[in-house]
Amino acid sequence: MRILILGTVPNDLLNFRADLIKDILKKDHEVIASSSSLDSKLNVYVKKLGITYEPIFLNRHGLSLVGDIRTLINLLNLFKNRKPHLVLAHGIKLVIWGGIASSLRNIPFYALITGLGFAFQGKSLKRRFLTKLASFLYKLALRNSKAVIFQNKDNRDLFIKKGIVPLSKTHLVNGSGVDIKKFGFTKRPETFVSFLLVSRLLGEKGLREYAAAARIVKDKFPEAKFCIVGAEDASLDAISIDEVNSWSDYVLYNGSTDDVRPYIEKCHVYVLPSYHEGLPRSTLEAMSMGCPILTTNASGCKETVIEGVNGYMVQIGSSEQLAKKMIWFIENKDKIPLMGKESRIIAERKFDVRKVNKDMLRILGI
Repeated sequence: MRILILGTVPNDLLNFRADLIKDILKKDHEVIASSSSLDSKLNVYVKKLGITYEPIFLNRHGLSLVGDIRTLINLLNLFKNRKPHLVLAHGIKLVIWGGIASSLRNIPFYALITGLGFAFQGKSLKRRFLTKLASFLYKLALRNSKAVIFQNKDNRDLFIKKGIVPLSKTHLVNGSGVDIKKFGFTKRPETFVSFLLVSRLLGEKGLREYAAAARIVKDKFPEAKFCIVGAEDASLDAISIDEVNSWSDYVLYNGSTDDVRPYIEKCHVYVLPSYHEGLPRSTLEAMSMGCPILTTNASGCKETVIEGVNGYMVQIGSSEQLAKKMIWFIENKDKIPLMGKESRIIAERKFDVRKVNKDMLRILGI
């Protein structure tokens, strides 16, 4: 069987789906991955994985009728030339245009909804228009889909409520999973408490609240450390590097990285004050390595925390609540190792990538 996997970001497609790709290959199926063009480093990785890669035109950000039509035409040509037996897509643009192209080419289509994204958040006139447009396009794209896979119940329920998909087509999986061997358990360092946030530089990941909370905590506990690791982004919600650098008196920005493990090893508490998620991979990696979690009660985030057991949740957008819980961790440092062990137990029981991929393969019927 020839399986085509579509994703909006080449790095995410090849890294977040690498374990799934390997499990598909073990079943002697052919895998083709497709997104925008690769750099030389990712080209090497593609060869190492043993798959074919087909670049297409893709403009991730904003609305562009000409650009989106070009993406659709690229996909139609790709499907015609490669003749996949099954298509799996994630990311709003490739779920939409991949779903429409699959319907036109009469190819079985499976959608993976990894979060609602910018279009479904906020109440401004522009956001409401984007929500209506995205809902219409999703409904069109998913009309003939074989299955729509969600990473949290809230996202699934919203799609059903809006009439985008019927309940009978939907499935739930525990995120993208985490490789619990690669992200092995480590003890927290014997230093003053440090906090870590791993994220692209986006407002709705809660970076501004994290920085504001860090400033509050630093006034009381100047020895505390606050780190951010993540790449710049070009989306409408992007935070400029100048703004991030303006936080340098109380937050250390470490840039982007291909391996977050050294940063997780050095921190005591992993923080993600996001407004919305599918199910955050970075949090699962931190849990697997034994970090307590401080996050929000947002969709996708709340699935990673058992309150008071492996971490805490705070209200979306509240830097004050975030700072209060950070101070709790500093004043109760002796509780961190036990909560970190609980995170590891949850990661092993619920989020092990082998279990997640088993569910994915069952849904795909391969």
